[in-house]
Amino acid sequence: MSNKVKYNLKNVHAAKLTETVVDGVTTFTYDPPKAIPGAVSLSLDAEGDSSPFYADGIVYFRTSSNNGYSGDLEMALIPEWFRTEILREKLDSKGVLVEKSDVTETEKFALLFEFDGDVKAIRHVLYNCSASRPSIESKTKEDTIEPGTETLSLTADPRSDGLVKSRTGDTTDKTAYDNWYKEVYVPDEEVA
Repeated sequence: MSNKVKYNLKNVHAAKLTETVVDGVTTFTYDPPKAIPGAVSLSLDAEGDSSPFYADGIVYFRTSSNNGYSGDLEMALIPEWFRTEILREKLDSKGVLVEKSDVTETEKFALLFEFDGDVKAIRHVLYNCSASRPSIESKTKEDTIEPGTETLSLTADPRSDGLVKSRTGDTTDKTAYDNWYKEVYVPDEEVA
């Protein structure tokens, strides 16, 4: 049975990516995925261009490029492990998070998440993400307490081997589906 609708972002995880080149061969390895609780919303726009070639007075041929996705992940609070392992903030000897200006690049990571469906949750993984430092904002408490959120601006670029994203479908293997958050799913060689 197929889903008719999707709703409810949940089970957001991140797994640090390490890209290694040895003798001209690139390998990609991921740390085990770690949960990012408190997901509020995710909005990613497709990046890329469509270029028409005109001949005979019509669009004779069209090329499209896939440059990944970019957008925002809004959550209740960015976990400390994400701040230290991905955003590269440092914990000092007193357990205080310190951000320094000499950190010019954050770590690359895979982003895993799912949307509920009317039949089964749809699970996704973006393989080569980077996040920029979040803004600092809050507001005063009034008659009721309204929790604030934090937003990460994300970019999901293609890996150097072209891999951008995978998601579960109607016929996804049970083992692959059940193990989605145990390790980053990488497609079969003939697809990659």
